[in-house]
Amino acid sequence: MMKSKLIRITTVPISLKILLKDQLKYMSQYFEIVAISSEGKELDEVKKDEGIRTIELNMSREITPMRDLVSLVKMIFIFLKEKPDIVHTHTPKAGIIGMIASWITRVPHRLHTIAGLPVMEATGKKKSILLAVERLTYACATKVYPNSYGLRDYVLQNKLTYTEKLKIIGHGSSNGIDTKYFQRTKEILGQAKQIEKKYQLENKFVFCFVGRVVKDKGINELMDVFDRLCQKHNNITLLVVGQLENSLDPISSISEKILKNNNNIHYVGFQNDIRPYLATSTCFVLPTYREGFPNVVLQACSMELPCIVTDINGCNEIIEDNKNGLLVEPKNKDALYYAMNKIIENKELPTQLSLNNRNDIINKYDRTIFHQYLLEEYNKVLKND
Repeated sequence: MMKSKLIRITTVPISLKILLKDQLKYMSQYFEIVAISSEGKELDEVKKDEGIRTIELNMSREITPMRDLVSLVKMIFIFLKEKPDIVHTHTPKAGIIGMIASWITRVPHRLHTIAGLPVMEATGKKKSILLAVERLTYACATKVYPNSYGLRDYVLQNKLTYTEKLKIIGHGSSNGIDTKYFQRTKEILGQAKQIEKKYQLENKFVFCFVGRVVKDKGINELMDVFDRLCQKHNNITLLVVGQLENSLDPISSISEKILKNNNNIHYVGFQNDIRPYLATSTCFVLPTYREGFPNVVLQACSMELPCIVTDINGCNEIIEDNKNGLLVEPKNKDALYYAMNKIIENKELPTQLSLNNRNDIINKYDRTIFHQYLLEEYNKVLKND
């Protein structure tokens, strides 16, 4: 029996490689899978690691009408040639180009996952443009999947589409997480010891941030608050794991100065394997302004870390205040200071907050469970032909 053809699209290939890791390989058992994304070594890695066919089509992450039109025309020709049964897009630019192209070519099932919306932090004319783009994306789609309940509420509040078109897969997330990978094994603890020795972290309270080092992730607030905490506590450290992105959403010059000059902050850049850094840490902190459903919080919980996160959609669906972490108001430096200071001074609190973290993640968000949920959804969609 011939397999149905499923095309998955992201704007940049690192999203295929990291955010959808193992999902394409799993689905290839049941579908003919083709992945489309912009050029980059990660696209070749996806082809090899997931065992699927890939197509290179450059798409811009910024608002670039003429370049986007070229990408749209190329996408239309790909769909006319490939004749997919399902097109499933992720990320805003891939969403608008993929959904318009699949609507024009009459692909029967046009699916789009929402996993974080830049429009939530935009203002003025840019916000109006981004809202219009989202409305058009969802209008062209036959089904839209917010990856958190908070995102679904935002979509409905802003009347971007109607309730019947929306559905959340499982408990949320776009891919779940590999809980067997994100655990405190002997090997990972050994690597953590090396990091501890390298940065002289012995007997210190270690905060850890993992993510893009940009304004929207709350880095400005984190730098200011941690710098102030260092004046009160001499045994604290902050590990910052992630890449500076000065072109799209730069942090302030003051924050960049603190990042580079505070001797208690260790900026280690992007890391392929974040597990040793999480295993070295006492508490994970993510003062982000907006999220879809943050994988890194799932990963930190799976590594048995208490978490301080902002009380926004996605984050507050994983973290329950004073149960497995602390919730703080976004952009509120005083609230972040209070929470970080509280977990430093209350010696028993980190252990109390991390007790049930891993089991909760395994029960709700294990990747194998999510893949089964998604497969059921694909089969249900195809049966509605």
